[in-house]
Amino acid sequence: MQDDLFAATDEEEQIAEMQAHEEMRLAAAGLQRPIGDLPTLGPVVACTRTATVRQAIEMMHQRRIGYVLIIASGRLLGIFTERDVLTKVAARDVDIDRVLVGELMTPNPECLGADDELVYALNQMSVGGYRHIPLLDDQGHPTGVVAMRHIVDYLVSLFPQEVLNLPPAPPLGIPQEREGA
Repeated sequence: MQDDLFAATDEEEQIAEMQAHEEMRLAAAGLQRPIGDLPTLGPVVACTRTATVRQAIEMMHQRRIGYVLIIASGRLLGIFTERDVLTKVAARDVDIDRVLVGELMTPNPECLGADDELVYALNQMSVGGYRHIPLLDDQGHPTGVVAMRHIVDYLVSLFPQEVLNLPPAPPLGIPQEREGA
């Protein structure tokens, strides 16, 4: 009986030690930093659900971003992304001058707050397959969007020597322009 008690205690101590180690590892990687602290977060780019798909696409193109938030009375209704353009517009016969963005948006997207840690954004992006997650304040008003690109840029800033100073070793070289640019 006493051996079982010691075994359970040892196991609990090992689990607690592993959790503490994992928390230290995440903190050391900068993943427990609040999303709102990312230096590359941009302003909210939004339109109403009555905007045409063309207007939403033009907003994304002009601002060089991959999303537009759909709002009404300051509240988030949905998000329209480049993925929606590919899967709901380009893949179908859609009249982008007549179809309203509210018809093709992703309603009620998963959201986070600016005080949530980066690790939660990475979790939602990985598990849900998202590249953009709206950020809401305590009243439910959009305050920004965290994009996968923001997190990648942040991680690169943590390891600039290791990432930015690579020799030109890849067989096809490093492209001089962004993909699709």
